[in-house]
Amino acid sequence: MIKLIVGNKGSGKTKAMIEKANAAAAASKGNVVCIEKGLQLTYDLSHKVRLIDVTQYGVKGYEAYCGFICGVMAGNYDITDIFCDATLKIGGDDLEAFADMVEKLISLTTANGMEITFTVSCDLSRLPERIKKYVI
Repeated sequence: MIKLIVGNKGSGKTKAMIEKANAAAAASKGNVVCIEKGLQLTYDLSHKVRLIDVTQYGVKGYEAYCGFICGVMAGNYDITDIFCDATLKIGGDDLEAFADMVEKLISLTTANGMEITFTVSCDLSRLPERIKKYVI
């Protein structure tokens, strides 16, 4: 399942994601991962959440980002939740390319019951129609 937390800068997306990640870590029988640009969330997330700084891996663009997420999933079959912060800073401002990535990841999450939550810093009206159904 894919979930999108969408809103303009300063609307509380990251705070909402942190709350969801910590709740998932408390309830999960597997592993919870958070992917972000930098390590700003180090002290906000539970120690049970695996924090990954994507900048250490040279990920740029949505094809690379999708491959990175798939690699994280392949590396640990016990992952139940992945939280991705600062999506547009990592993948870029091409929302159609982001929508393509979301659609690729849907089949993977459906197959194994995993949830991936993205924060997307833009106005909801800019989001492609085909992925608006994933907004929470």
